[in-house]
Amino acid sequence: VGMALTTYFVGVERGFLDRARALERTLTTLRFFWNSRQDDDADATGYRGFYYHFLDIKTGRRAWKSELSTIDTAILLAGALSAAEYFNRNNSAEEEVRGLAERLYARADWQWAQNNDVKVSHGWTPERGFLPYFWDGYCEGLLLYVLGLGAPAFPLPDESYEAWTSTYRWTKLYGHEFLYGGPLFMHQLSHLWIDFRGIQDAYMRAKCIDYFENSRRATYVQQAYAIRNPKRFVDYGEFGWGITASNGPGPITRRIKGVTRRFLGYRARGVPYGPDDGTLAPWAVVASLPFAPEIVLPTSLHALQEFPKMDSKYGLACSVNPTFRSNRHKNGWISDAHFALDQGPVIMMIENYRSGLIWRLMRRSAPVVSGL
Repeated sequence: VGMALTTYFVGVERGFLDRARALERTLTTLRFFWNSRQDDDADATGYRGFYYHFLDIKTGRRAWKSELSTIDTAILLAGALSAAEYFNRNNSAEEEVRGLAERLYARADWQWAQNNDVKVSHGWTPERGFLPYFWDGYCEGLLLYVLGLGAPAFPLPDESYEAWTSTYRWTKLYGHEFLYGGPLFMHQLSHLWIDFRGIQDAYMRAKCIDYFENSRRATYVQQAYAIRNPKRFVDYGEFGWGITASNGPGPITRRIKGVTRRFLGYRARGVPYGPDDGTLAPWAVVASLPFAPEIVLPTSLHALQEFPKMDSKYGLACSVNPTFRSNRHKNGWISDAHFALDQGPVIMMIENYRSGLIWRLMRRSAPVVSGL
């Protein structure tokens, strides 16, 4: 939903829908989240300013006994804050967007989300309380900590961020030194909204780079891993990479050309330590466009030429697996599923590459400036 709120106004700028329609959709969404049920009941929409990972599309209530998710709420709030910066005209509707975004952001109780710890918990359920996991190690949690630190009512303390960066893992792979994260999405999601070029915290100052450069190196690590192709998957190489959280052809085990392969379903795949079952995510390649256009553009062209069916009216397919072949999948498997979580980064990073629109807007966002 946070990505949708941002892509609406990108659609306005690119002529896919008019401003009034985008404003209507944005207001409908923000009004729902502001007015939806916020309490500790098992079928509420949220609690303490946070929202459940999955909501029922018809009722707007918690679905599948999912957790109250701190990261998904952060993404929602980033989308709301970006909409607030775009809809900046002096009329009642656009003023309402800004007011709702401000109130939604202020309501999130980040201090409660620490669960009496220093770092931030992954989430909470009414049945069992807080999950036993905290945001450790470099990942998309960068966005979460920036928004938590900038919060006006229940901000995270400085030591929360310091505790998080203390769990970072610096490594060297294929000649690239960088802050490690296996799945490619970890190096992308925070950057959808925030331009980290030239911004350094204490950790990155010590390494003489910034988070943008780190994502560039992570993108090249992905390509280098695919070129080496240690598990000998089909079509891995210079123009065949992009390993991240994605759908897959499994779970199933098959023997292909004398090799027993275990194929996974939806899983957070990563390099070089896995899991890796030959599944590539074309959308994740495009989402690295601002970092390394010189390898992203030819890789994307190759993917479209090799798998023309992966491009549909819904956007790029979630994933492809050229190794998984059968009578039904003679040229390899292509995901039938489409996920908004994949399509949002494609739209947003293409726009950031072309115009920097989202990054420019968020530079004006007081919560982001304060958090940084």
